[in-house]
Amino acid sequence: MIAVFLAEGFEEIEALSPVDYLRRAKVDVTLVAVTSNNPADPRIVKSSHNVSVLADRTLEDFLSSLDGNLPDAIFCPGGLPGATNLAASSELNNLILKCFEANKYVTACCASPALVLAPTGILKGKNWTCYPGMENDVDPEMVEDSEHCSGVPFVTDGNIVTGSGPGTAELFAMELVRIFAGEETAEAIRNGSCQRKV
Repeated sequence: MIAVFLAEGFEEIEALSPVDYLRRAKVDVTLVAVTSNNPADPRIVKSSHNVSVLADRTLEDFLSSLDGNLPDAIFCPGGLPGATNLAASSELNNLILKCFEANKYVTACCASPALVLAPTGILKGKNWTCYPGMENDVDPEMVEDSEHCSGVPFVTDGNIVTGSGPGTAELFAMELVRIFAGEETAEAIRNGSCQRKV
């Protein structure tokens, strides 16, 4: 199961492209609301462009349902202030560290590699990418011995996958499909969506 974490101000294309493609590939995906400004239903999260999305579960509900198990992967989309709101969640930060240490996949794109992943220290010694320029806002100590890769749509290094932004969301999503559903499924979805192979 892949958990996708949504916070108020998330970027829609980055969040929902992976959900769309992974579900086409029959991968189990759960949308988790980390923050919500909707008192009637805290599963409703509003994006950076005022698109409301109904998540499957709240973060509290999701964490309690794990019962000591970890998801196969977690994904933090970017967008502002979405990435900042994700980074502010100590519960999510703890889950990121647990997943990384258990060799589960930790994935993020756009602002989130810099704002969410880097402060946890899990990018040390890794190749990674993020939204252009945001790497300059990262504390160098938190990414020591790492290599920021610019001009690429995504970077996979071990169990960390990072993406560069909304314009590359489809390519990032297809990398996740390749990892979790295999190259044959990825190729079938790529052909079905009229996407060129890169």
